[in-house]
Amino acid sequence: MSSITTDQGIVHYEVFGRGQPVILLHGWLGSWGLWQETMSHLSQGYRSYALDFWGFGESGKKRESYAIQDFVSLVDQFMHLLGIQRAPLVGHSMGGTVALSLAIQHPGRVSRVVVVGSPIVGSALAPALKLSGRRRIAAILFEQMWAFRLGMRIVSSFICRDARFPEMMARDLSRTTLESFLFSIASLHRTDLRPGLPKIQVPVLGMFGKRDNIVHPMQWQPLKEGIPQARIERFPQAGHFIMLDEPDAFMHKLKEFLDEKT
Repeated sequence: MSSITTDQGIVHYEVFGRGQPVILLHGWLGSWGLWQETMSHLSQGYRSYALDFWGFGESGKKRESYAIQDFVSLVDQFMHLLGIQRAPLVGHSMGGTVALSLAIQHPGRVSRVVVVGSPIVGSALAPALKLSGRRRIAAILFEQMWAFRLGMRIVSSFICRDARFPEMMARDLSRTTLESFLFSIASLHRTDLRPGLPKIQVPVLGMFGKRDNIVHPMQWQPLKEGIPQARIERFPQAGHFIMLDEPDAFMHKLKEFLDEKT
């Protein structure tokens, strides 16, 4: 377990492997743990860094803001403090939105971008996620967290086919605060990356599960429209968590893309 101190709080991260650095970013309500198998798979050629965003996992939670822009600043500071000048970014869901935002705002930091089930336009979020960005509803969910966790267990098989998913979600939910829960998803709902996408000149890979019921599975279209050179991979048997639903295909496509020479 490792951590660094930024100007806005402690950031927990894990690192594994040897070689060129690659940074892995989790999604809403997630943590670095989503990437454990990915880090192991990449360990022979890459030094993988998986961090927890502020308000999630083991990172600091004493903040007033958990907006997408805050997480962009976090990744920029993280790279600076660890002496990583430039690296590929791999982001799942909200993490992919952060990765694309960093490539738009700090192009010198990013050599490649991989997005996995990420919203390009916040309106593509499932209705339940949009409602979670309303304070009254978020407060009710937190006051009745036991019921929320039970509900997540009941519907988990419709979200992800991996039998480990309910435990992973329960663990990550227990480390989330009302503020990080509320403000991050509200900010994601307001996000629209389309105006900035043409600024991205580095290679981009978009992975989207055809059975995704968290983010609309057709979000590859605005990504491709904004970045015509982007590569799109669609996974017919996967939902929102492609790395868990179709791990072999996911790992193959990811490493193939990272290994390409620019």
